[in-house]
Amino acid sequence: RRHTRLGRWSRGLGDVYKRQLQALAAAASQTGSPADLEALAELGEALWRAAVRGVQSGERFDDRALYWARLELMAKYRSQGVDAETLAVLERASRGMTDAAFSVEGTAGDGPIRVLVTGFDPFHLDRQIRQSNPSGLAALALDGRILETAAGPAEVQAAMFPVRFADFDDGLVEAFIEPHLSRGVDMVITISMGREGFDLERFPGRRRSSAVVDNLNVLTGANSENPLVPTLDGTELGGPEFLEFTLPAAAMMAVGGEFPIRDNRNVATLERGDLEAESLQALAGQTAVRGSGGGYLSNEIAYRTLLANERVLGAANRVPMGHIHTPRLEGFDPEFERKVAAQIEAMVIAAAGALSKPGADRTVR
Repeated sequence: RRHTRLGRWSRGLGDVYKRQLQALAAAASQTGSPADLEALAELGEALWRAAVRGVQSGERFDDRALYWARLELMAKYRSQGVDAETLAVLERASRGMTDAAFSVEGTAGDGPIRVLVTGFDPFHLDRQIRQSNPSGLAALALDGRILETAAGPAEVQAAMFPVRFADFDDGLVEAFIEPHLSRGVDMVITISMGREGFDLERFPGRRRSSAVVDNLNVLTGANSENPLVPTLDGTELGGPEFLEFTLPAAAMMAVGGEFPIRDNRNVATLERGDLEAESLQALAGQTAVRGSGGGYLSNEIAYRTLLANERVLGAANRVPMGHIHTPRLEGFDPEFERKVAAQIEAMVIAAAGALSKPGADRTVR
């Protein structure tokens, strides 16, 4: 019944969306069979680019068409017997994950400042069938753009993550972020939908504790009394109980805008319950229940990217990185989301502008 409702609503997205989907499917059939990896990758990238164009041109300031187009294409090819591993190529490409290449890669200081941004799919569709996700819309609005900052031009590349525990356990975050860290990126900003205003999530925690289903209706069994360590390729995710946001919070909070921005330090531990953590050192010896970003996948993407930063580059060379929670939205409100996206863009500009000038190692001033 749920999927019938979703399908019925997706058919109502409009003629523009339908024509776009049909054109992309036709293009795929011309380049090869549905099982052809190259054809599926091209189709996925075309779908992502079409969504980016629609948002940035103002023609379709909406993240949902991308989500439904992906689901429809995946269902179509799955019904034709295309295996999950092959379909994963289409999915990753349609999330911007294979298209997020910077014009200049390598040594810090070469070319524009490289800023990697990620958002999330819509979620909790059982509660609100028309749900959008401002973080995903912001990712589409920023992808491929050059922003002028106090430290010089900044190039933004963006991608969108699924709201599915299994993808995180399978290492999707690490598979995406670690090559960027190795090739050279100057800043990473992950974004998800959160509370009333903007929260800069100071201390992501290692464990899951949210008793909320994902987009596959999966429950992990975690809760506040039983926080669970997620896995990475079949083993428990290593790392300390808490890590710290390293973006220039003061510069980001100074931009102002429609919504308040706070440096959120509220966490929960088994030993002390809810607390406002003054520093990472103050959390030493504590068992994470909830990071400042919560106990769900938004907290987890913040933790996993920070951990990858340490693992790939080491503490001495890590790049500024952190998570932003956007104001919460019920359903879809394009004017509300334009304001959210504009304020995120201003925060990205402020954060990149706080880096040292090109020609030197890009660290926060």
